[in-house]
Amino acid sequence: MATVMQKIKDIEDEMAKTQKNKATAHHLGLLKAKLAKLRRELLTPTSKGGGGAGEGFDVTKSGDARVGLVGFPSVGKSTLLNKLTGTFSEVASYEFTTLTCIPGVIMYRGAKIQLLDLPGIIEGAKDGKGRGRQVISTARTCNCILIVLDAIKPITHKRLIEKELEGFGIRLNKEPPNLTFRKKEKGGINLTSTVTNTHLDLDTVKAILSEYRIHNADVHLRYDATADDLIDVIEGSRVYTPCIYVVNKIDQITMEELEILDKLPHYCPVSAHLEWNLDGLLEKIWEYLSLTRIYTKPKGMNPDYEDPVILSSKRTTVEDFCERIHKDMVKQYKYALVWGSSAKHKPQRVGKEHELEDEDVVQIIKKV
Repeated sequence: MATVMQKIKDIEDEMAKTQKNKATAHHLGLLKAKLAKLRRELLTPTSKGGGGAGEGFDVTKSGDARVGLVGFPSVGKSTLLNKLTGTFSEVASYEFTTLTCIPGVIMYRGAKIQLLDLPGIIEGAKDGKGRGRQVISTARTCNCILIVLDAIKPITHKRLIEKELEGFGIRLNKEPPNLTFRKKEKGGINLTSTVTNTHLDLDTVKAILSEYRIHNADVHLRYDATADDLIDVIEGSRVYTPCIYVVNKIDQITMEELEILDKLPHYCPVSAHLEWNLDGLLEKIWEYLSLTRIYTKPKGMNPDYEDPVILSSKRTTVEDFCERIHKDMVKQYKYALVWGSSAKHKPQRVGKEHELEDEDVVQIIKKV
Protein backbone atom coordinates (compact mmCIF):
# COMPACT_ATOMS: atom_id res chain seq x y z
CA MET A 1 0.00 0.00 0.00
CA ALA A 2 2.70 2.46 1.02
CA THR A 3 4.67 1.89 -2.17
CA VAL A 4 1.62 2.54 -4.38
CA MET A 5 0.80 5.70 -2.40
CA GLN A 6 4.40 6.85 -2.69
CA LYS A 7 4.30 6.30 -6.47
CA ILE A 8 1.06 8.31 -6.67
CA LYS A 9 2.66 11.16 -4.68
CA ASP A 10 5.78 11.11 -6.90
CA ILE A 11 3.68 11.33 -10.08
CA GLU A 12 1.48 14.11 -8.65
CA ASP A 13 4.63 16.05 -7.64
CA GLU A 14 6.12 15.62 -11.12
CA MET A 15 2.85 16.76 -12.75
CA ALA A 16 2.77 19.84 -10.51
CA LYS A 17 6.33 20.74 -11.55
CA THR A 18 5.76 20.17 -15.30
CA GLN A 19 4.71 23.23 -17.28
CA LYS A 20 1.61 22.70 -19.40
CA ASN A 21 2.36 23.37 -23.07
CA LYS A 22 2.39 21.53 -26.41
CA ALA A 23 5.86 20.14 -25.86
CA THR A 24 4.93 18.50 -22.53
CA ALA A 25 1.41 17.34 -23.51
CA HIS A 26 2.36 13.78 -24.30
CA HIS A 27 4.57 13.46 -21.18
CA LEU A 28 1.67 14.71 -19.01
CA GLY A 29 -0.72 12.32 -20.79
CA LEU A 30 1.59 9.43 -19.93
CA LEU A 31 1.78 10.52 -16.27
CA LYS A 32 -2.04 10.81 -16.07
CA ALA A 33 -2.43 7.28 -17.46
CA LYS A 34 0.07 5.93 -14.88
CA LEU A 35 -1.78 7.79 -12.13
CA ALA A 36 -5.18 6.37 -13.19
CA LYS A 37 -3.77 2.82 -13.14
CA LEU A 38 -2.17 3.28 -9.70
CA ARG A 39 -5.39 4.72 -8.23
CA ARG A 40 -7.35 1.77 -9.60
CA GLU A 41 -4.80 -0.61 -8.03
CA LEU A 42 -5.00 1.20 -4.68
CA LEU A 43 -8.77 1.38 -4.49
CA THR A 44 -9.57 -2.14 -5.71
CA PRO A 45 -6.91 -4.25 -4.02
CA THR A 46 -6.30 -7.61 -5.68
CA SER A 47 -4.91 -9.34 -2.58
CA LYS A 48 -7.35 -11.65 -0.78
CA GLY A 49 -6.61 -10.15 2.63
CA GLY A 50 -7.32 -6.57 1.61
CA GLY A 51 -11.10 -6.69 1.74
CA GLY A 52 -13.46 -5.55 -0.98
CA ALA A 53 -13.74 -2.01 -2.23
CA GLY A 54 -17.06 -1.49 -0.49
CA GLU A 55 -16.13 -3.30 2.76
CA GLY A 56 -17.79 -1.92 5.87
CA PHE A 57 -20.76 -0.07 4.36
CA ASP A 58 -22.66 -2.80 2.56
CA VAL A 59 -26.11 -1.22 2.71
CA THR A 60 -28.74 -3.07 0.68
CA LYS A 61 -30.07 -0.89 -2.11
CA SER A 62 -33.79 -0.38 -1.69
CA GLY A 63 -36.47 1.88 -3.13
CA ASP A 64 -36.52 3.58 -6.52
CA ALA A 65 -33.32 5.63 -6.19
CA ARG A 66 -30.34 6.10 -3.89
CA VAL A 67 -28.99 9.50 -2.80
CA GLY A 68 -25.70 9.87 -0.88
CA LEU A 69 -24.75 12.66 1.53
CA VAL A 70 -21.02 13.36 1.22
CA GLY A 71 -19.03 16.04 3.03
CA PHE A 72 -16.36 16.92 5.55
CA PRO A 73 -17.10 16.09 9.21
CA SER A 74 -19.57 18.27 11.15
CA VAL A 75 -21.22 20.04 8.20
CA GLY A 76 -24.69 18.88 9.23
CA LYS A 77 -25.24 15.72 7.14
CA SER A 78 -26.79 13.78 10.05
CA THR A 79 -29.14 16.66 10.92
CA LEU A 80 -30.20 16.86 7.29
CA LEU A 81 -30.88 13.10 7.19
CA ASN A 82 -32.94 13.34 10.38
CA LYS A 83 -35.06 16.22 9.11
CA LEU A 84 -35.64 14.72 5.66
CA THR A 85 -36.34 11.13 6.69
CA GLY A 86 -37.06 11.04 10.42
CA THR A 87 -34.32 8.39 10.74
CA PHE A 88 -32.13 8.75 13.80
CA SER A 89 -28.49 9.43 12.97
CA GLU A 90 -26.36 10.39 15.99
CA VAL A 91 -25.74 14.14 16.02
CA ALA A 92 -22.93 15.78 17.99
CA SER A 93 -20.87 18.92 17.71
CA TYR A 94 -17.58 17.00 17.64
CA GLU A 95 -16.15 15.55 14.45
CA PHE A 96 -16.53 11.97 13.10
CA THR A 97 -19.79 11.05 14.85
CA THR A 98 -21.07 8.88 12.00
CA LEU A 99 -18.75 5.89 11.63
CA THR A 100 -21.04 3.58 9.70
CA CYS A 101 -23.30 4.23 6.74
CA ILE A 102 -26.80 5.09 7.97
CA PRO A 103 -29.72 4.70 5.54
CA GLY A 104 -33.02 6.57 5.70
CA VAL A 105 -36.00 6.69 3.34
CA ILE A 106 -37.84 9.69 1.86
CA MET A 107 -41.30 9.15 0.36
CA TYR A 108 -41.68 11.84 -2.30
CA ARG A 109 -44.19 12.10 -5.16
CA GLY A 110 -44.94 8.40 -4.85
CA ALA A 111 -41.26 7.39 -5.07
CA LYS A 112 -39.24 5.73 -2.34
CA ILE A 113 -35.81 7.42 -2.21
CA GLN A 114 -33.06 5.87 -0.07
CA LEU A 115 -30.87 8.53 1.58
CA LEU A 116 -27.43 7.50 2.88
CA ASP A 117 -25.50 9.48 5.46
CA LEU A 118 -21.91 8.58 4.58
CA PRO A 119 -19.23 9.17 7.23
CA GLY A 120 -17.38 12.50 7.04
CA ILE A 121 -14.97 12.39 4.15
CA ILE A 122 -11.40 13.60 4.69
CA GLU A 123 -8.68 14.74 2.32
CA GLY A 124 -6.84 11.75 0.94
CA ALA A 125 -9.90 9.47 0.90
CA LYS A 126 -9.20 8.61 -2.75
CA ASP A 127 -5.74 7.38 -1.65
CA GLY A 128 -7.26 4.99 0.90
CA LYS A 129 -6.85 7.23 3.98
CA GLY A 130 -9.39 7.08 6.81
CA ARG A 131 -12.38 5.02 5.70
CA GLY A 132 -12.39 6.91 2.44
CA ARG A 133 -12.41 3.83 0.23
CA GLN A 134 -15.64 2.50 1.74
CA VAL A 135 -17.28 5.94 1.72
CA ILE A 136 -16.56 6.58 -1.93
CA SER A 137 -17.32 2.99 -3.01
CA THR A 138 -20.81 3.47 -1.62
CA ALA A 139 -21.02 6.93 -3.21
CA ARG A 140 -20.37 5.25 -6.61
CA THR A 141 -23.64 3.28 -6.27
CA CYS A 142 -25.75 6.45 -5.75
CA ASN A 143 -28.07 7.87 -8.42
CA CYS A 144 -27.41 11.38 -7.10
CA ILE A 145 -24.83 12.80 -4.70
CA LEU A 146 -25.41 15.67 -2.28
CA ILE A 147 -22.15 17.38 -1.37
CA VAL A 148 -22.97 19.07 1.93
CA LEU A 149 -20.95 22.24 2.58
CA ASP A 150 -20.84 24.48 5.63
CA ALA A 151 -21.74 28.07 4.70
CA ILE A 152 -19.35 29.47 7.33
CA LYS A 153 -16.37 27.38 6.20
CA PRO A 154 -14.19 28.12 3.14
CA ILE A 155 -15.81 27.35 -0.24
CA THR A 156 -12.49 25.64 -1.16
CA HIS A 157 -13.91 22.56 0.65
CA LYS A 158 -16.10 22.08 -2.42
CA ARG A 159 -13.08 21.61 -4.69
CA LEU A 160 -11.34 19.28 -2.20
CA ILE A 161 -14.36 16.93 -2.09
CA GLU A 162 -14.73 17.04 -5.89
CA LYS A 163 -11.07 16.05 -6.19
CA GLU A 164 -11.58 13.10 -3.81
CA LEU A 165 -14.62 11.84 -5.76
CA GLU A 166 -12.98 12.35 -9.15
CA GLY A 167 -9.92 10.43 -7.96
CA PHE A 168 -12.24 7.46 -7.43
CA GLY A 169 -13.72 7.70 -10.93
CA ILE A 170 -16.92 9.59 -10.03
CA ARG A 171 -17.65 12.32 -12.58
CA LEU A 172 -20.02 14.95 -11.21
CA ASN A 173 -22.60 16.63 -13.47
CA LYS A 174 -20.75 15.45 -16.58
CA GLU A 175 -21.71 13.42 -19.64
CA PRO A 176 -19.55 10.46 -20.77
CA PRO A 177 -16.83 11.58 -23.26
CA ASN A 178 -18.11 11.69 -26.84
CA LEU A 179 -15.28 9.66 -28.36
CA THR A 180 -14.95 6.15 -29.71
CA PHE A 181 -12.14 3.80 -28.70
CA ARG A 182 -11.91 0.36 -30.32
CA LYS A 183 -9.10 -2.17 -29.98
CA LYS A 184 -8.10 -4.16 -33.07
CA GLU A 185 -5.73 -7.01 -33.99
CA LYS A 186 -3.28 -5.05 -36.16
CA GLY A 187 -2.74 -1.79 -38.02
CA GLY A 188 -1.26 0.35 -35.23
CA ILE A 189 -2.92 3.39 -33.66
CA ASN A 190 -5.30 5.32 -35.90
CA LEU A 191 -6.57 8.74 -34.69
CA THR A 192 -9.43 10.50 -36.52
CA SER A 193 -11.44 13.55 -35.55
CA THR A 194 -14.39 15.65 -36.73
CA VAL A 195 -13.07 18.79 -34.94
CA THR A 196 -9.78 20.62 -34.39
CA ASN A 197 -7.92 19.13 -31.40
CA THR A 198 -5.98 21.37 -29.02
CA HIS A 199 -5.27 18.71 -26.34
CA LEU A 200 -4.66 15.39 -28.08
CA ASP A 201 -2.37 14.55 -30.98
CA LEU A 202 -1.28 11.16 -32.31
CA ASP A 203 1.90 11.06 -30.16
CA THR A 204 -0.05 11.77 -26.95
CA VAL A 205 -2.69 9.15 -27.81
CA LYS A 206 0.06 6.58 -28.57
CA ALA A 207 1.85 7.39 -25.27
CA ILE A 208 -1.36 6.91 -23.24
CA LEU A 209 -2.32 3.68 -25.03
CA SER A 210 1.20 2.24 -24.70
CA GLU A 211 0.90 2.66 -20.91
CA TYR A 212 -2.10 0.28 -21.16
CA ARG A 213 -0.08 -2.00 -23.50
CA ILE A 214 -2.45 -1.22 -26.37
CA HIS A 215 -0.62 -0.95 -29.70
CA ASN A 216 -3.49 -1.43 -32.18
CA ALA A 217 -6.64 0.67 -31.85
CA ASP A 218 -8.92 3.17 -33.59
CA VAL A 219 -9.67 6.40 -31.70
CA HIS A 220 -12.30 8.78 -33.10
CA LEU A 221 -12.91 12.19 -31.46
CA ARG A 222 -16.18 14.06 -31.93
CA TYR A 223 -15.15 17.07 -29.80
CA ASP A 224 -11.97 18.66 -28.40
CA ALA A 225 -11.22 15.85 -25.93
CA THR A 226 -8.49 15.90 -23.28
CA ALA A 227 -6.06 13.20 -22.13
CA ASP A 228 -8.30 12.69 -19.05
CA ASP A 229 -11.31 12.00 -21.30
CA LEU A 230 -9.40 9.35 -23.27
CA ILE A 231 -8.15 7.70 -20.04
CA ASP A 232 -11.74 7.63 -18.68
CA VAL A 233 -12.94 5.78 -21.79
CA ILE A 234 -10.03 3.27 -21.69
CA GLU A 235 -10.54 2.61 -17.97
CA GLY A 236 -14.26 2.11 -18.59
CA SER A 237 -15.14 2.14 -14.88
CA ARG A 238 -16.20 5.77 -14.51
CA VAL A 239 -19.62 6.65 -13.16
CA TYR A 240 -21.39 9.82 -14.26
CA THR A 241 -23.51 11.07 -11.38
CA PRO A 242 -25.67 14.18 -10.97
CA CYS A 243 -24.61 16.23 -7.95
CA ILE A 244 -26.21 18.98 -5.86
CA TYR A 245 -24.09 21.25 -3.64
CA VAL A 246 -26.13 21.66 -0.45
CA VAL A 247 -24.86 24.73 1.41
CA ASN A 248 -25.99 24.27 5.02
CA LYS A 249 -26.13 26.70 8.01
CA ILE A 250 -27.23 29.67 5.85
CA ASP A 251 -28.85 31.11 9.01
CA GLN A 252 -25.30 31.97 10.14
CA ILE A 253 -24.29 34.14 7.12
CA THR A 254 -25.34 37.55 5.76
CA MET A 255 -27.62 38.18 2.76
CA GLU A 256 -24.60 39.53 0.83
CA GLU A 257 -22.70 36.27 1.40
CA LEU A 258 -25.77 34.28 0.36
CA GLU A 259 -25.99 36.25 -2.90
CA ILE A 260 -22.33 35.36 -3.67
CA LEU A 261 -23.05 31.65 -3.02
CA ASP A 262 -26.11 31.95 -5.26
CA LYS A 263 -23.78 32.22 -8.28
CA LEU A 264 -22.64 28.59 -7.80
CA PRO A 265 -24.07 26.14 -10.35
CA HIS A 266 -26.02 23.08 -9.06
CA TYR A 267 -26.41 24.77 -5.66
CA CYS A 268 -29.16 24.63 -3.00
CA PRO A 269 -29.04 26.74 0.20
CA VAL A 270 -30.56 25.21 3.37
CA SER A 271 -30.54 25.38 7.14
CA ALA A 272 -31.07 21.80 8.30
CA HIS A 273 -31.33 22.87 11.96
CA LEU A 274 -34.06 25.48 11.28
CA GLU A 275 -35.60 23.45 8.40
CA TRP A 276 -35.18 26.28 5.88
CA ASN A 277 -35.68 25.37 2.19
CA LEU A 278 -35.88 21.58 2.71
CA ASP A 279 -38.84 21.52 0.27
CA GLY A 280 -36.65 23.28 -2.30
CA LEU A 281 -33.93 20.67 -1.76
CA LEU A 282 -36.40 17.78 -2.24
CA GLU A 283 -37.64 19.36 -5.49
CA LYS A 284 -34.07 19.68 -6.72
CA ILE A 285 -33.26 16.06 -5.79
CA TRP A 286 -36.34 14.95 -7.75
CA GLU A 287 -35.24 17.02 -10.77
CA TYR A 288 -31.67 15.64 -10.69
CA LEU A 289 -32.80 12.01 -10.22
CA SER A 290 -34.88 12.41 -13.40
CA LEU A 291 -37.45 9.76 -12.51
CA THR A 292 -40.64 8.98 -14.44
CA ARG A 293 -43.92 8.06 -12.67
CA ILE A 294 -46.27 5.67 -14.47
CA TYR A 295 -49.71 4.86 -13.05
CA THR A 296 -51.28 1.44 -13.53
CA LYS A 297 -54.89 0.88 -14.57
CA PRO A 298 -56.39 -2.56 -13.99
CA LYS A 299 -59.10 -3.50 -16.54
CA GLY A 300 -62.50 -1.99 -15.71
CA MET A 301 -61.10 0.00 -12.75
CA ASN A 302 -59.83 3.51 -12.07
CA PRO A 303 -56.06 4.23 -12.28
CA ASP A 304 -54.03 3.75 -9.09
CA TYR A 305 -52.63 7.25 -8.43
CA GLU A 306 -51.36 6.30 -4.95
CA ASP A 307 -48.63 3.84 -5.93
CA PRO A 308 -46.88 4.74 -9.23
CA VAL A 309 -44.34 2.52 -10.95
CA ILE A 310 -41.07 4.50 -10.96
CA LEU A 311 -38.82 4.28 -14.03
CA SER A 312 -35.40 5.79 -14.75
CA SER A 313 -35.66 8.48 -17.45
CA LYS A 314 -33.17 6.43 -19.52
CA ARG A 315 -35.49 3.38 -19.59
CA THR A 316 -39.09 4.41 -20.20
CA THR A 317 -40.50 1.97 -22.78
CA VAL A 318 -43.62 -0.10 -22.11
CA GLU A 319 -41.29 -3.13 -21.97
CA ASP A 320 -39.24 -1.47 -19.18
CA PHE A 321 -42.52 -0.76 -17.36
CA CYS A 322 -43.58 -4.43 -17.64
CA GLU A 323 -40.19 -5.67 -16.37
CA ARG A 324 -40.37 -3.29 -13.39
CA ILE A 325 -43.69 -4.90 -12.36
CA HIS A 326 -42.73 -8.52 -13.01
CA LYS A 327 -40.08 -10.15 -15.19
CA ASP A 328 -42.60 -12.62 -16.69
CA MET A 329 -45.10 -9.95 -17.73
CA VAL A 330 -43.37 -9.35 -21.08
CA LYS A 331 -43.98 -13.00 -22.06
CA GLN A 332 -47.74 -12.59 -21.52
CA TYR A 333 -47.87 -9.12 -23.16
CA LYS A 334 -50.31 -8.61 -26.05
CA TYR A 335 -50.57 -4.79 -26.21
CA ALA A 336 -50.99 -1.78 -23.92
CA LEU A 337 -53.45 1.10 -23.70
CA VAL A 338 -51.85 4.42 -22.76
CA TRP A 339 -53.41 7.68 -21.53
CA GLY A 340 -51.23 10.75 -21.04
CA SER A 341 -48.76 13.07 -22.76
CA SER A 342 -47.04 10.27 -24.73
CA ALA A 343 -50.34 9.16 -26.33
CA LYS A 344 -51.57 10.69 -29.61
CA HIS A 345 -55.20 9.96 -28.61
CA LYS A 346 -56.79 8.75 -25.37
CA PRO A 347 -56.27 5.86 -25.03
CA GLN A 348 -53.66 4.87 -27.63
CA ARG A 349 -52.98 1.19 -28.34
CA VAL A 350 -49.19 0.71 -28.32
CA GLY A 351 -46.46 -1.93 -28.62
CA LYS A 352 -43.62 -2.76 -26.21
CA GLU A 353 -41.24 -0.19 -27.72
CA HIS A 354 -43.54 2.82 -27.04
CA GLU A 355 -41.76 5.51 -24.95
CA LEU A 356 -43.74 6.57 -21.89
CA GLU A 357 -43.72 10.03 -20.27
CA ASP A 358 -44.10 11.22 -16.68
CA GLU A 359 -47.57 10.55 -15.19
CA ASP A 360 -48.83 8.42 -18.08
CA VAL A 361 -51.51 5.83 -17.25
CA VAL A 362 -50.96 2.32 -18.63
CA GLN A 363 -53.22 -0.71 -18.92
CA ILE A 364 -51.54 -3.96 -19.99
CA ILE A 365 -53.62 -6.40 -22.05
CA LYS A 366 -52.31 -9.94 -21.72
CA LYS A 367 -52.51 -12.84 -24.18
CA VAL A 368 -55.41 -15.13 -23.45
